[in-house]
Amino acid sequence: MATASPASDFAPVAASSAPAATTRDPRLDFYRGIAMFIILIAHIPNDPWARWIPARFGFSDATEIFVFCSGMASAIAFGGAFERKGWWMGTARVSFRIWQVYWAHICLFFFVAMSMAALDLSGAFDKSYVSGLNLQHFFNDPMPQMVGLFTLTYVPNYFDILPMYLVVLAMMPMFMGLSRLSIWAVGLVSVAIWLVAQTGMLALPAEPWSDRQWFFNPFGWQLLFFTGFAFMRGWIPAPPVSKTLIWAAALFLVLSAPFGSWKVFLWVQAAAPDLAENIRKVWPLTSELREKTDFGLFRYMHFLSLAYLGWVAAGQHGHRLIATGNTIGAQLWRWILKQITKVGQQSLAVFVFSMAAARLIGVFLDEFGRDFATVLAANLIGFALIIGVAYLAAWFKSHPWKSKS
Repeated sequence: MATASPASDFAPVAASSAPAATTRDPRLDFYRGIAMFIILIAHIPNDPWARWIPARFGFSDATEIFVFCSGMASAIAFGGAFERKGWWMGTARVSFRIWQVYWAHICLFFFVAMSMAALDLSGAFDKSYVSGLNLQHFFNDPMPQMVGLFTLTYVPNYFDILPMYLVVLAMMPMFMGLSRLSIWAVGLVSVAIWLVAQTGMLALPAEPWSDRQWFFNPFGWQLLFFTGFAFMRGWIPAPPVSKTLIWAAALFLVLSAPFGSWKVFLWVQAAAPDLAENIRKVWPLTSELREKTDFGLFRYMHFLSLAYLGWVAAGQHGHRLIATGNTIGAQLWRWILKQITKVGQQSLAVFVFSMAAARLIGVFLDEFGRDFATVLAANLIGFALIIGVAYLAAWFKSHPWKSKS
């Protein structure tokens, strides 16, 4: 069996023979928590705050944060099971998680579909919320769509992240098996699968009445998931803190912004029309390389640049995320950090809830308008709800009914 490389700051080990990380990194929960708040904003229909999320300024967005951090968390939660209990028990552990995510996906769909149907049936609204989510096909002909839903051959647009995550999780036993041969084998196979996905040969059908494919092709996105997995397992050492790398990452983010974001491109067009025209000429190339469905190369490079800067900013082992002292500012920051981290720790429960809550918050905004105060209230209510769900999920996971006291 190949020996894992030291994971440096991700898994603090002293030598290459030391075990990979088995405890959660505080930066992992912090940044995954940030992603959950961004995902909520992004899924609230016509939320003005969505104009300012990271996706509006570059190639990658909160989806990359979620997938990468999920890979890192899976390395801790499942990777150790393979080493301690063997390949079969590790596979069983992953299979149980797949079972949980599968039913989370099914329940999310039926709750949202039911909610939208109830709104339409109430007759209180002058728009169809069922049609707004393109669910009329399901209600018009439910029998084949029901079969498609359970076999993942019917994946409506709004419900496409968890199916991708399911397939990626199902690939973990294969990669853990390959790791027994060589860490290089893991990397080569992951890259090879990603390259084939770029050709469209591994596309999965999303609905029976059209040729639409899964919006998130798991065979492309697995590259990012297993990059995070490899960092946390110690297969890839953490990069050094280097001024050269910091400047290179920052420059890539800044210089790629006009190519990755229409919002930034419009600013460039207003300031420098000639430059904007030259950028527009190469837009088809950048469009292909930033393809979201198959996880294009520029998305990968953009996210790794952003992740590197975030990692450097947090400091070694995340010490900059922790405020010292008893000033009001320090106490406030500690409280905010606690809420964000709690959300990151319970990301599956929070994600499923936020996808359902986002649609209902959108209904609230439809009824009461989207002025500054209403939008502020709607988003803050959403934040409070997902924080509450995170604490509730943590409470249930603590099995308080087993307490002897």
